[in-house]
Amino acid sequence: MKVAQYGTVIVFLHAIVHGLHGLAHVQIPVALSLLQIVFIGGVIVFAPMVAAGFLWTKLDRIGYWLLLGAMMGAILFGIYNHFIAISPDHVSQVALNGWGWLFQITAILTLIVDGLGLGLSLWALKAMPQSERVA
Repeated sequence: MKVAQYGTVIVFLHAIVHGLHGLAHVQIPVALSLLQIVFIGGVIVFAPMVAAGFLWTKLDRIGYWLLLGAMMGAILFGIYNHFIAISPDHVSQVALNGWGWLFQITAILTLIVDGLGLGLSLWALKAMPQSERVA
């Protein structure tokens, strides 16, 4: 169960960092499209929580796959929106003052925390006996 504990801690940290980033979005404000809101709600908020619940059951393999997908989705979403696409959500477009500091710091922290979640998921899936991975 130790791996489930690590996974749960990562999901908790993920929620804190993304929650603070969302707060900065609201306070600055940096608007999001409806599609972005739906993606954030489903992949970045809901999926990791469901995955964490599965980690504590016999369906832990599903939990690690779901966590892997959610963390990969969050990383790709963050890289594209904060560092590639020039938009109000790009780090270069948010001033380093007021809530901008929180926006900038959490944009980077989301990648770190989500990278840890991705790594843990890969490690857990690889460490599972072959019969559990294939089944």
